[in-house]
Amino acid sequence: MTSLLNSFPDGARVALLGASGGIGQAMLGLLAADPRVAHVYAFSRNPESAKVPGVTFVRIDLEDEASIEAAAESAAGDDALDLVLVTSGVLWSGDDLRPEKAMKELRADALAKLFAVNAIGPAMVAKYFLPKLRKGSKTLFAALSARVGSIGDNRLGGWFSYRASKAALNMLLKTLSIEHARQWPESVVAGLHPGTVDTGLSKPYTSRTPSKQLFTADTSATHLLRVIDGLSPEDTGGVFAWDGKRIDY
Repeated sequence: MTSLLNSFPDGARVALLGASGGIGQAMLGLLAADPRVAHVYAFSRNPESAKVPGVTFVRIDLEDEASIEAAAESAAGDDALDLVLVTSGVLWSGDDLRPEKAMKELRADALAKLFAVNAIGPAMVAKYFLPKLRKGSKTLFAALSARVGSIGDNRLGGWFSYRASKAALNMLLKTLSIEHARQWPESVVAGLHPGTVDTGLSKPYTSRTPSKQLFTADTSATHLLRVIDGLSPEDTGGVFAWDGKRIDY
């Protein structure tokens, strides 16, 4: 198999958070098979019990800071990390939590839930995982963002909680990147837009998406790893789509 991560050192160590989700599972498969990756720490709320060569499955709760801190210590216990990916996120849950179509549907608890998972969780991951990245070679921290989190690109309205939580994530990543670059000048902090992907997160909202614009999780994950491979320190703090194009804040 040809590596998708040629800009990273051989023997790369990866932490993948949200490994049980649609895109996370696809990422895990690609990373575990990549010849430049030595080991993947796959974190999720309900980790796999199966044994996979080169993969360690570990439980994490992104709404529990102590759990995140313990996860970082676990992943970097033997050596520094080269790549940290946060692929978790929430758009809807059950029949009670759905994207708002109008202002009258705004609820404080829904806003709090989406901010907790989509913005606060990745920020806490960065707090504990960024200091675990290797120095002296390219490293990268990335979290899944979304084009609808772009303030400049918002022309349709709606989806208040999801849009706002992803916009907050983008600001957090930008701010984190500035401080991180002072000690890790070869590192990259970035947000990634995976496109419209046929996963459980988006399934109720993709019926009108043209088939050529609807990616499988494997296709999206492949695109994103290629984008990651092409990013450089000059790109840190930015948000990038699956095709590598920068997205406006």
